[in-house]
Order: sequence, then structure tokens, then C-alpha cells
Amino acid sequence: MKNPVGAATSVESFGYKQELKRSLSLSDLLVYGLVFIVPIAPIAVFGIVYNASKGMVPLVYLVGLVAMVFTALSYMALSRAFPIAGSVYTYSARSIGPAAGFFSGWAILLDYLLLPTLVYVSCAIALHATLPAVPKPVWVVLLLALSTLINYFGIEATARMNFVLLGLQLVLLLVFMSVGLYALSNHVGGAHLSLAPFYNPVELTPSLLFGALSLAVLSFLGFDAISTLSEESKDGPDAVSRATMLSLCIAAVLFVAQTYLASLFVLGRTSFAPGEETEAAFYNIAAMIGGNWLKVMLTIPAVLFAGIAGALTAQAATARLLYGMARDGQLPHLLAHVHPVRKVPDRAIFLIAAITLALGIWLVDQLQLLASMVSFGALLGFMMLHFAVMAHFLRREKSRKWLRHLVVPTVGLAIVVYVLVNAHTEAKIAGTLWMVAGLALFFGLKLAGRPTALPVQEPRAEL
Repeated sequence: MKNPVGAATSVESFGYKQELKRSLSLSDLLVYGLVFIVPIAPIAVFGIVYNASKGMVPLVYLVGLVAMVFTALSYMALSRAFPIAGSVYTYSARSIGPAAGFFSGWAILLDYLLLPTLVYVSCAIALHATLPAVPKPVWVVLLLALSTLINYFGIEATARMNFVLLGLQLVLLLVFMSVGLYALSNHVGGAHLSLAPFYNPVELTPSLLFGALSLAVLSFLGFDAISTLSEESKDGPDAVSRATMLSLCIAAVLFVAQTYLASLFVLGRTSFAPGEETEAAFYNIAAMIGGNWLKVMLTIPAVLFAGIAGALTAQAATARLLYGMARDGQLPHLLAHVHPVRKVPDRAIFLIAAITLALGIWLVDQLQLLASMVSFGALLGFMMLHFAVMAHFLRREKSRKWLRHLVVPTVGLAIVVYVLVNAHTEAKIAGTLWMVAGLALFFGLKLAGRPTALPVQEPRAEL
């Protein structure tokens, strides 16, 4: 049942003013989530996942879906309880306390701040390989300028661009699937229908499955950012909740479909040779089934469409997170400024652009480190999310819905902790240093006398 924006779900009922523009529909939110996840993401990492899973790439993405459903359910529960910009920061602050909120927000910031940088660096590397005369930092600057300009024009401009970029990605995917199915019908490369990409009893072991879990979970990062747009949803928290789960499930279907089809053309092998063969595995399959034109189509256009889209949504999400934290006094208040006409947190947008520019130029040759740090921040945020569900519903609301508010977050927490423990060492070091910096900032704000109490929430009507 549709839950329209009203007294029980307005930001005023939580002690805030409605400053951002409510203009996003369910379809806008869904597209935002899909663009953030990137529907064609498996193309770039197919060879890496193939080697790690001994050829069972579609299985990896199915495992990832199951693992992330628990986190998505926790997001759904809290996005309905607290329909406010700020995502994990807001949920932890209002369920556990302001200090927990600060460190949750600080942890997820590591993900959100570095994700645009990661996207720009990835695009710069791909574009530089094709046009070596243009230095990688130049590509970073150009792509960053475009994304910042679109975000500044307002959330509606961002939403329209998301539709265009998602459509272009889906067209590329449709072309690949069509050519692939035709090649499959003609048994190109000995391809034929087989369940081996899902289940190969000779290779499948518990250690392999749990090892693939780390890759699987990280492939879906992005659906969580829909919650940062809660104050811009014109259909209230139900739309945010539904878009969160729908984006996750649709992305999983697209991931499984494209990787299953590609796997059918390399049946009988469990790995690719290290180096170029692994990195270009999907592109080489495309060349085998459709020729060099299909391979080219899946390189530069795909990189641009997916890269710009991912960076655009990441910058928008990070700006809303900074806005939510600054509004509560957890960050400098100037970041809570909203443009009077465009209704966007403009100063937060430009700050993110400046940070991204510096990081993009500094880390333009550190792709692996960037990827591991992004993942570490997201996982820390997810961990706090599950604690927030239990704290709010079991401790504060005295809920007796044990499956929804105890079992689901506990399983989700166990999955996240497992992946976090098995993260790369450099990611753990960088993540720890980031949290130490957050600790210093937190006590600095305390010593400066900055308030950490949240606005008073009005009693909510029983639904």
C-alpha cells in the first residue's frame, strides 16, 4: 500500500525543515540505484571472478544476491522508520545515539567519498589506454567537471541523466545478449546450454563458495545509496524501501544473465591466464562471438556510460550524507547550505568535487588500493546498519517480530563481518587510519563545544 508523504513521514516530524525538493518518483529512485550498482559491472571483472570461482561466475552473483538481501531488508526497515537524508548516519544516530551516528557516517563516507574517485580513475585508465596522448589526470578533471555540473543543476537533472545513461548501458547489454544468443544457437566455440557455470561438483567446495562471497557482496555496492534521497522522494519512504530491494534484485538478474551467457563460450576451463587474458576475458569472448566491433563497443562506450553514471550518483549520495551530518552539527554547518533555487546541498557538492579532484590526481595509479578502501568503508557502514535495526526495533520499539528485527539483521551482520575480516590488509590499514582520523575529529568537535544532540522528534502516529 502506498504511503504518501504526510505528517508521520515528513522531515518536520523529526525536527527538521523540508529544504530539499521532493520530486523523485519510484522509477527515479530505482534508476538511481541501478545506475549506482552499474548493470554492466561484471564485464570489467569477469576474468577475475571467473578465476576465483573456478568458472562459476553466475553462482557468485546468486550468492551475492542472497547475502545482500539481508542488508537490503535492514535498509528497508530503517528507511521507513526514519525517512530522512543521511542513510546509515541517521539510522545509527537515532537508534543507538549521536556518537554511533557520527562514526557510522564517518565510516560510510570512506565509501562514498572514494567511490567517485575510483570511478574516475577506472575511466581514466581505460581512456588513456585508447588515447595515450591524453594524460590520465586530464580525463579525471573532465569527467569530474561534467558530473559536478549536472549535480549542481538539481536532483531532477541528475535523475534525467541517470535515465539516459542507464538506457545506454542496457542497449549495450541487449546487443551483447542478442549476438551471444545467436552465436550460442550456432554453437560458436563449442558453446551449448549447460549448468556447469552454476554448479560444477568437481570444483565446488565450501572454501570456494565462501571465498567467492567476498567478491559477490562487493559487486552489489550501491543499492544502499537510495536511502540518501529519502527527503527528495515524492512518494514517501515506501518508494525508497521498494526501490532499494528492486534495484538489488534487478541488478542480480542482469549480472547472472550476462555472465551465464559469456561462460557458455568458455566451458571446460576453470581459469584464464594471469594478466591480459584475465583482464580482457569478457572482451575477448565478445570478439569471438561477434567480431572486433562488439569488443570495441563494450570498451570505450561502456566505460564512459557506466563511469559517468556511477560517479554522478556517488557524488549526489555523498552530498546528501554530508548535508545530513552537517545539519546535525556533526560536520561544519556550512555544508548544510541548500541552494535557494536548485534545492540541492551545493556547498557539499563542490566540496566533494574538490576532494575527488585531489584524490583522483594523487591516486590515479592506485586502483587496487582505492577499490579495497571503498569496500572497507561500505562494510563498516553495513555493520552499523544491522546494529541499528536491532537497537531501534528491539530495544526502543519493543518489537516481537523476531524474524524481521533479530534474525535478519543478525545474519546480515555475520555476512558483513566475514567479508570484512577477509578484506585486503591494505584496506584494513587504510580503514583503521580513517576511523582514527574520525575519532580525532569527533573529540575535536566535543572540545569545541559543538552540539551532538539531534532535533526533537515528534511522536509518530500509529500506522
